[in-house]
Amino acid sequence: MVANLIAALGLMLIVEGLMPMVSPPSWREAMRRIASLRDGQIRFMGLAVTLTGVLLLAIAA
Repeated sequence: MVANLIAALGLMLIVEGLMPMVSPPSWREAMRRIASLRDGQIRFMGLAVTLTGVLLLAIAA
């Protein structure tokens, strides 16, 4: 169980690091756009991503 959690964390870090590594200007612009959103919009995006992750985990399990 712990090994799976560590593997999942490692994969998440790899995916998170791809965009800034491949295209720093695009990543910076995306961060600038996200920073300009209202709190409610950011919360909704966080909820949508979280629910997508839960759905993918349910499908995979």
